[in-house]
Amino acid sequence: MTPVVRRLLPAPLAVVVLAGCGGEPASGGPAVLPAEQVFAEAPVVLPDPSGTSATLQVTTGIDMACAVVFGRDESLGEGIATDSDMGGGAHAEHRAVMRGLQPGTEYFYRVQGSGADGRLYRSELMSFRTPDAEVPEPPGENAALGAAVADVSSEFSGAFAAGNAVDGDPATEWSSDGDGDDASITLDLGRAVDVVGLALRSRSMGDGTAVVETFTVTVDGGPTYGPFGAGGTVVLDDAVTGRILRIDAETTTGGNTGAAEIEVYEAP
Repeated sequence: MTPVVRRLLPAPLAVVVLAGCGGEPASGGPAVLPAEQVFAEAPVVLPDPSGTSATLQVTTGIDMACAVVFGRDESLGEGIATDSDMGGGAHAEHRAVMRGLQPGTEYFYRVQGSGADGRLYRSELMSFRTPDAEVPEPPGENAALGAAVADVSSEFSGAFAAGNAVDGDPATEWSSDGDGDDASITLDLGRAVDVVGLALRSRSMGDGTAVVETFTVTVDGGPTYGPFGAGGTVVLDDAVTGRILRIDAETTTGGNTGAAEIEVYEAP
């Protein structure tokens, strides 16, 4: 479905962007220019079918550091989604993931940022709507929440540590340092668990890399199960009992592959 983006009349200036983040304007601070001046095309918002996240994509004619502020009303108080480029700094292809959204809900947003020359930009107020969606109930409690990381193929940096994959926060991510199909993470659940389902929520980059498409799971150094598709919840035909789970990327789009969240569902 092609998302519909509606432009609204600009509200009075209330947010000034500093290095790609929102904040209150300082008295006598620099003027904020219309971001539309530097958009190569109008921003596109791609809601996830679950209705719980949406990705903003926009190309700018100049290098910028960007973010998007969003909310269910025009105060935009729900959050700030920063550009997912891992190198940081100014660039032209932008992608920011707004998470924690409600299905079937209208959201307002602005794109804002700073150019490499220090000039500040802010877009008009725009809106999108998340799709109505039924989120399936998980088949059990998530036994991976807070699990110890026994091993990991690599970490891009401390900000993208392996523990982010089991912290229960989809806004944080584990990223490998360019492992592609060789990315892996080993979890110690702390006890033997009767596993009835799994989920790997992959991270991704704006250029299409870093996506884990399928993965396998090796239990207690023994049998390997899968490959399973990443993204959705995988329900196993028969429960598998184990404590140490090694998750290996099977097929990916290459690059800094990893996961926003890994979930291991325990039999009720």
